[in-house]
Amino acid sequence: MSNERFAAERARVMARKFGAARIRQDLKSKGVDRETIDRISAEGELERASGILNRKYREPAATREERAKRMRFLQSRGFSSEIIYKLLSARSED
Repeated sequence: MSNERFAAERARVMARKFGAARIRQDLKSKGVDRETIDRISAEGELERASGILNRKYREPAATREERAKRMRFLQSRGFSSEIIYKLLSARSED
């Protein structure tokens, strides 16, 4: 299997649970070259983060502490702070 195909498949599998930063870090640790890693896009990142958050937490955060807990959870999964802020701001308005 080529390096690029391996990276694409690995990114696809990891995308169900992790964000772009975590996927890039994993690929780098597996020895995938920089150019191939850069081609792995962060497209659909907001939707992926939303899906992961909805699976873990059924209802929107009611308190500041719950919101902070969700932020830490998404950060640990490798999502950018921009994506986290957009997602949690949108959910708090609902």
